[in-house]
Amino acid sequence: MSTRATIEEVAAAAGVSRSTVSRVVNGSTAVSPEALTAVQSAIAQLNYVPNRAARSLASRQTNAIALIVPEDTTRFFGDPFFASIVAGITGALGGSDYLLNLLIASDDPGEKMTSFVRNGGVDGALIVSHHTSDAFVERIADAVPVVWGGRPLHQRSSEYVVDVDNIAAARTAAQHLVDLGRRRIATITGPVTMLASVDRLQGFRAALADAGLAPFAELEGDYSESSGAEATRLLLAEGRPDAIFVASDLMARGAITALRSAGLRVPEDVAVVGFDDSPVALTADPPLTTVRQPMYAMGETMAGVLLSRLAGEEPPKVTMLPTELVVRASA
Repeated sequence: MSTRATIEEVAAAAGVSRSTVSRVVNGSTAVSPEALTAVQSAIAQLNYVPNRAARSLASRQTNAIALIVPEDTTRFFGDPFFASIVAGITGALGGSDYLLNLLIASDDPGEKMTSFVRNGGVDGALIVSHHTSDAFVERIADAVPVVWGGRPLHQRSSEYVVDVDNIAAARTAAQHLVDLGRRRIATITGPVTMLASVDRLQGFRAALADAGLAPFAELEGDYSESSGAEATRLLLAEGRPDAIFVASDLMARGAITALRSAGLRVPEDVAVVGFDDSPVALTADPPLTTVRQPMYAMGETMAGVLLSRLAGEEPPKVTMLPTELVVRASA
């Protein structure tokens, strides 16, 4: 039965010390070109596989990163936005030594999550869907390298952020409704405790102001389908808009359901525009006109920036990804 080659055997074959082999395995640049070549040749010859546990103990690294989502599990598993983000992250990590830990909690009252991260559970963290009330994520960001998906509330010059221009994207969506000749235009926002929601509301208002229009109504949802339906029912109790810009596809599908229940046609009576271009946009009836944000690319880019930071590199502090209005039957 074959046995795994040891680091001592690699050192002997390469004619170098054990510490030199360790430096090569851990990616240190403090090795001469000759020694590097000799060690790499010995590793290939002996088919040496580094012991990850030993490397972690020696370097105090875990070879793990956390995706921190300050939401309840119902929202996380019910919204395809998160599935695309996770797919992008795992795609980026596929060629690395890092494993992904998923930490989901709408709050951290017992500090379990925070303590896990701060006590060395992971080497770094990715944080998405954070709210202004999520103080615990700030403590995590003070403890390990972090990359934010979307701007944090108190963005510092040292923060690393991957985002889209939510203001410009929402402005384009609302402008599309104006260009269609709609004049009684309402919006259903996400939670205003999230900066993305606030930015989308700002973009909506700006487009209407440019057209000399006032918002027909502004209601708040929580990015769930049921909240979109409930907000639409409240909206119809006050009057009838001829268009609604909805800050997520899930809420937009709920809005369409409520409109139909009220005997209104989409888009003939009320045009609807969503946000995300998730699979929900295609399964809605009619298919949704929506703002496409590159969710897979966002996860992939976030992970790439964090891997660069953990490797001691200096990636861009802010990465802005493009959005696009996708026109379908709902508007």
